[in-house]
Order: sequence, then structure tokens, then C-alpha cells
Amino acid sequence: MTKANERIVSTGADDRERGTEQVLRPENLGEFIGQKKVREQVRILLEAAKSRGSAADHILLSGPPGLGKTTLAFILANELDAPIRISSGPAITHAGDLAAILSSLTEGEILFLDEIHRLSRPAEELLYLAMEDFRIDVVVGKGPGATAIPLELPRFTLIGATTRAGLLPAPLRDRFGFTAHLEFYEPDELAQIIERSAQILNLRIDEVAIAEISSRSRGTPRIANRLLRRVRDFAEVNKSENISLALTKDALLTYEVDQLGLDRLDREVLKALIERFDGGPVGVSTLAIAVGEEIETIEAVAEPFLVRTGLMARTSRGRVATAMGFSHLGHEIPRHFDTSDFDA
Repeated sequence: MTKANERIVSTGADDRERGTEQVLRPENLGEFIGQKKVREQVRILLEAAKSRGSAADHILLSGPPGLGKTTLAFILANELDAPIRISSGPAITHAGDLAAILSSLTEGEILFLDEIHRLSRPAEELLYLAMEDFRIDVVVGKGPGATAIPLELPRFTLIGATTRAGLLPAPLRDRFGFTAHLEFYEPDELAQIIERSAQILNLRIDEVAIAEISSRSRGTPRIANRLLRRVRDFAEVNKSENISLALTKDALLTYEVDQLGLDRLDREVLKALIERFDGGPVGVSTLAIAVGEEIETIEAVAEPFLVRTGLMARTSRGRVATAMGFSHLGHEIPRHFDTSDFDA
């Protein structure tokens, strides 16, 4: 079975990789590449907060993994010269855990909550009051004799990050003064990120090699930097001081990342769909059995990118390969193939 974070093109990151990413993170908005609209919106928010001399409004950062939500949170803290406290929705299992964090915040401090959509309901309800009135009610005692003691909080800024904004309850979503939607990056933006990372890592790399890595990075900086590090490893093992286009292609071939950024699992799913089921339609459970993976792995790991790149589509009758999908694997489109019921 394939674990999402074991894939070289996974958008997730473990603690070790996050430590590596810290070295490559930009420290201010001027160094942050891409997300032009979001950068301008954040710049205005920061300047307004500085001119008022107060904490910035609460901010919600929404978008797929690996696009820079955590990086933006650190940049906000640096720009405001404010300390930052980091936690996540899954780590806060009880309202008391959140109350302990909130009560220890200092004036102007930033609280960054990753995966905020995974907060427990009691913690969410506690957060409503803290965000709006900068106070929480601490319940003392149990049963009919329990009393709520109001505890005033210093003005702080909550930065929430989510990959599933639709799962946030409306009362929580409405309490954010600003919501930033991060989008996938263009290849030229990823090329700039790779060039910057290469300079930090003291790598000699050709421009065409940078372009090759960026084109296979799925529009995601995290994947771009990971591929760069793997190509670097390949170059070191092969005693090459310069990373050329030929070496980059050989490295990515070794790691089974093709021209569109598909890895082995992606290709296995697409190959099964086309070669075993004649392009579909086929149910996801049948497709999962065909490639020896769990249904959740197909739906959460392989399918989103295949659909986003137009290689596969969802229909009312199941998953189907598209004309681009047939072409990518070098197959001709069957004459009977019907694309009229593709979902938007």
C-alpha cells in the first residue's frame, strides 16, 4: 500500500522535511514569490495594522497543501515583529488545551493554527468568544454548582490554515477579518522559487534544468523544492558539480516522475483505467482493487491531480480517462468512447 507522504510528489510533509523547508523559507513579503493577489492583500493588511499600532485582524489562509500557508504565517510574524505560537487542530483535543494556549498569549502575539478545520466542536465554540471579544469563560466546578469565570485575553491575531475551507462552520469562518485563497503556481513562478533555493543550497544548475523541474512540480513549491533536493542528491552520487538538463531528466526518471509530474501510483491508476477497463467508466472501488490500493488512497492521493490535469474525469457512472489521458500513455482513443457526461 502507498502512504501519501512516502511519494516524492506528495504535497504533505513530515517534521523532518518541515525542518529542511525552514531553511528555504522567505522571511519577508519581498522575498515571497507568486500569489500576487494574496501578497498585495496581505501587504495592505500589514501596513494598516502597523499604522494603527495594533494587532492585525484574524486571517484565514485557505488552499491545497504545500502552497505556502505556513510560510505566510511566519512572514506575517516577521513583518509585524511579533512572536508566533504554533499549534494545529488535531493537537487540540479538548477545549481546555486551547484555553491554556490562549491564556498564555501576550499582547500582539500571533497564534497559528494549522488544519483549523479539524478542531473539536468544544474548542471551536471557545474560539468564537476569544476571537470576537478577546475573552474566554473558564468553567469552575461541575454540575448545577458550576460557575463560569470570564478571563480577559490580550489582543492577539489568529492565523488559521486550512486545506478544506468548506468544512469550517460559518460562525468560525465569519470571525476572520480576512481570507486569503492560495492558488497553484505557474511554471515560471516555480522556476524562480527553484532558482532561489538553488542559491541558498549553493548549487550550480542550468536554467533549462530549473525549467524541467518546475514543469514536473504540480504547481506546488513544496514539491519543486523536494525534487530539487533529490536531483542534487543524484548529482552528488554521480560526482557532478553542475546540474544539467540531461542529469535532471535522468534523476527524475530514476525517481519515476514523468513529464507531467505523475509518479508510479498516478500512472498505475491511469493505466488500469485505460488498459483494463477500456477508458471507463468504472467505479472507484473497482479501480482501487485493480491497482492494489485502498479506496481512500485513490480518492485522496491519485485522483485529485489526475482530474486537475485533465487526464481523468468523474462522471455520473464512474471514473473515465480523457483524450489527454489516452494520449499521455500513448494509446489511441476508442471510437465508442463518449465524453458527453463528464462532470464539470
